[in-house]
Amino acid sequence: MNMHRKQFTTLALAAVATLTWGTIGSAAAQGAYPSKAVTMVVPTAAGGTTDLSARMLAQALAPVLGQSVVVDNKGGGNGNIAASIVKRAEPDGYTLFMQYSGYHVISPHITKQKQWDQGDFQAVANVISAPQIIVVRNDLPVKTLAELIAYAKANPGKLNYASSGNGSLQHVTGAMLEQQGGIKMVHVPYKGTGPALQDLLGGQVDLTFGTAPPFMPHIASGKLRVLAVTGKERLPSLPDTPTTAEAGYPKVDATSWFAVFVPAAVPKPVVDKLTADIRTVVQSAAFRQKALEQGATADYQSQQQLGDKVKADLANWADVVRSSKIEAE
Repeated sequence: MNMHRKQFTTLALAAVATLTWGTIGSAAAQGAYPSKAVTMVVPTAAGGTTDLSARMLAQALAPVLGQSVVVDNKGGGNGNIAASIVKRAEPDGYTLFMQYSGYHVISPHITKQKQWDQGDFQAVANVISAPQIIVVRNDLPVKTLAELIAYAKANPGKLNYASSGNGSLQHVTGAMLEQQGGIKMVHVPYKGTGPALQDLLGGQVDLTFGTAPPFMPHIASGKLRVLAVTGKERLPSLPDTPTTAEAGYPKVDATSWFAVFVPAAVPKPVVDKLTADIRTVVQSAAFRQKALEQGATADYQSQQQLGDKVKADLANWADVVRSSKIEAE
């Protein structure tokens, strides 16, 4: 009996020791986070607002984390390529995902072969929010949204518009404008706003929809013309540009958000640290001013707030996709 008791005691002590050292080791590992460079995967090519949001955050976050943050553009597949990479990444906090709302809450409604699920990711924090703007090439003979609608009606099927991909918010905004304006345009999807912008500047497409940051220099130089803002208020950076509501199309209302996610299994202490550090960055006066100058808003939202927003937007955009009759291409 004594022998059995001794064996049990020895085994129990060994188990406690293993658990204790394992807990200490885990805590130490988490306490040391980050001990190396962090990669931020972006689901678009360089040049669009998703990319700009990632680079703004990476630059400001690096000194707060004490490690470099490397932006890695993996455009294509309506965000599926990047999402698949992050989904399969080690859940250690060293792979972040700067996600674009269109890919996160619209694309799932029109993708026939799903490569990821909402449960594959854990929300960390929202970083940037921005309304869409309607931008045309400078030699298109329209100066207002009303003139664009009239031109489209006079030239049915001749206008084409670029987007950052099938199911992107740009695509849905174009479909909403077609529906509300009673017009028909040709949709030309790209692998991100950057390539779409280049073809708009080159005259290969007539117009596009997108968040303001990548378009601002070209609007200022006169190479592009902005017709309207799809949000509820005018942008401080474009004070003379009316909203779609002011132009007579209140139902053409679209705002994008750009937020950080990580693989679902990343430990809570690591996610909490990332959330806190991103909050510090996004709520700083310098970051807020830089976002404002770009035509966007520094819009920190916590894990819980971002998670709730994703659920609400998934439901809302399902209705828009259905009413706009958008299908996978």
